[in-house]
Amino acid sequence: MTLLVGGRLADGTQADVRVDPATGTVTEVGPDLATAVAEEVVDCHGLVVLDAPVEPHSHLDKAGTWAVAPNPQADLMSAVGTWATRLAGRSTDEVLQTAWPVFEDLVLSGATAVRTHVNLNETTGWAPLDAMVALREEAAGAGLAVVQVVALVSMPLTGDAGAAHRRILDEALDRGADLAGGAPHVDPDPAAANEVVVATADRHGAGIDLHIDETLDPSAVGLADLARRVGERGWAPGRVTASHCVSLGVQRPEQQAEVAALVAAAGVSVIALPQTNLYLQGRDLSSSVPRGLTATRSLLAAGANVAAGGDNVRDAFNAVGRADPMETAALMVMAGHLTPAEAWHAVGAAGRLAMGLPVAGPVVGAAAELLCVEGTDLVDALARAGQTRTVVHAGRVVARTVVRRSLLPAPRAVPDPSSEETP
Repeated sequence: MTLLVGGRLADGTQADVRVDPATGTVTEVGPDLATAVAEEVVDCHGLVVLDAPVEPHSHLDKAGTWAVAPNPQADLMSAVGTWATRLAGRSTDEVLQTAWPVFEDLVLSGATAVRTHVNLNETTGWAPLDAMVALREEAAGAGLAVVQVVALVSMPLTGDAGAAHRRILDEALDRGADLAGGAPHVDPDPAAANEVVVATADRHGAGIDLHIDETLDPSAVGLADLARRVGERGWAPGRVTASHCVSLGVQRPEQQAEVAALVAAAGVSVIALPQTNLYLQGRDLSSSVPRGLTATRSLLAAGANVAAGGDNVRDAFNAVGRADPMETAALMVMAGHLTPAEAWHAVGAAGRLAMGLPVAGPVVGAAAELLCVEGTDLVDALARAGQTRTVVHAGRVVARTVVRRSLLPAPRAVPDPSSEETP
């Protein structure tokens, strides 16, 4: 057993938390729990014990590559072009060399589950996918985190021109990808591209995570089409995820409500991505620049599952993305106008639901996926985003960062005896 002592819960209540590494669950929560014989004790004084966040949308195959593939133009299509020309042909080892440090940052920050998209086409070969599958297996073997891999196959997927990409998507799911992905909104026939991905995933019994409507064009309606197709198949909630959904945020309120109802009824999860969408969207506008986020409030009002992720980290799509779910949550408060509790739910419980993971947190019977971070309650912890953190995955402490801070006052001037007047 492991006992986390002296911490506070999200509401500021003092409580100790006991976890069982054998079952990976929380077994006891309460003040001043007695220490058992031979039990590991973790000091959490000054820390808030929260459900561990997840990273439901990352691009580890590109992360950390800004130095070798910068994108000074900083718009989406330039980023796509930079990736396609500057990062093509990398080996498995080269991909892992830049991906692993960012993955480590995510775990150290508190993420105990990570979903990564991996771009695939005829130019990339299989090295990026092989690298992400290897990272997934190494992370599992070391007990660090759950990793899920999405085959983000390039467009088009439709017509004769999409034949090779359809084959790559099919083979990627056989080769180790967990979910089918893509960006149907840039296909010549977005609705048909949606159907290709849904049908391919259906054949493989796989999940889906699509880049949907990543544009400020209000006429992009791929999300509604996807929700209808999933609803018609009657799939269980949590199998299908729509990431970005930017166009929904600039559509009319009545249209937002209609689409949100379809999404909720179909059990499709939506992932907002504030770091990268704030960075990329609206660069061609000089006034009243939109935030580039999805219609979070309309989706929540309809009962849809709304998660949030970090997306790109120091690559052509975001020069300064930060591998820290606390950064994502803070942006969902400031730019997405969620409450702190709603924002933490987005990076935690909602993200876990989107990833098909069990409920976690400092609650008896829940999965022992915990983040202990500086603060007196959730709001204080989120505002501070302190680096002193202890991370628990499957009931075991897997990461710990300790930071010591101190003010250093200026030294007092020492009087010069020779300058003193003699009485």
